[in-house]
Amino acid sequence: MGLRSFLEKQFVDVIQWTEPDAGVLAYRYPMADLEIQNGAQLTVRESQMAAFVNEGRIADIFGPGRYTLTTRTLPLLTSLMNWDKEFESPFKSDVVFFSTRIQIDQRWGTATPITIREKEFGAVRVRVYGIYSYRIADPRAFFTNVSGTRDVYRVEDLEGQLRSTIVARMTEVLAPADMPFLDMAANQAELARRVTEQLRPAFAALGIGLDSFVIQSLSLPEELQKTLDERISMNLLGDMSRYTQFEAARSLPLAASNNGSAGTGAGLGAGIVFGQTLWNTVSQGALSPQTKFCADCGKGIPRTAKFCPECGKPQA
Repeated sequence: MGLRSFLEKQFVDVIQWTEPDAGVLAYRYPMADLEIQNGAQLTVRESQMAAFVNEGRIADIFGPGRYTLTTRTLPLLTSLMNWDKEFESPFKSDVVFFSTRIQIDQRWGTATPITIREKEFGAVRVRVYGIYSYRIADPRAFFTNVSGTRDVYRVEDLEGQLRSTIVARMTEVLAPADMPFLDMAANQAELARRVTEQLRPAFAALGIGLDSFVIQSLSLPEELQKTLDERISMNLLGDMSRYTQFEAARSLPLAASNNGSAGTGAGLGAGIVFGQTLWNTVSQGALSPQTKFCADCGKGIPRTAKFCPECGKPQA
């Protein structure tokens, strides 16, 4: 009985990984002092791969399936161990399982803003965030460059490195873009495609396949976003005179809603201001050439001007 227990503790004849814990990328089978029986069964489930490791070097790699372990099914390990082809004794080897499941909904973002050159505002700082998904595609590269000799390697162990890689590639794509921020925000899919092209080889070097990459948001600092919103409003209204009319007209209902003579006087005053503004605008339009305002310095210039005489910026 004692001898039988001793033998059962020393040899293993079934090797498998049931993945009881989520988020594990690599798992070293607990061999301790066990030896693998010649003819032992290796079970590799769907969405798994397994590798035999000898002295820190990956030898034979197995995809999903059930295998009988002999010198014939372990040619690389047999060569490394200098076994005879008919060698049938138990042997020692590390076995590492890899999960090839797609790790979905991985979040990334810029911990600090990225400084880029924006076409209209110059140097600005933007924040970007989104999601991505990946999977282990090359166990040999992943073991060599990432997980190494660790018994368990989890998704969270890799997060920092992947996020740093993403932000670095994002900066490389955005920094020289020299395009208006609105164009960037409106073409997030195209920017994501460019970043993906940069990320794939970087991920591949780690043994990882990038399954998807999405930019969910680009944002400006609050004060710059407010300026941009105001400029958009100006563009929608056309020019400063129309904007003034709009603001005056918008104040009329507010003044009229006040009760009493004070409200009536305020409404009358607002009406006079609006009427004077409208008359001045019409008079100027009839007696002087039509004008527009430079989008960069705000100076009034002839509507047909190709360049601003104040700042020299080209006009649309």
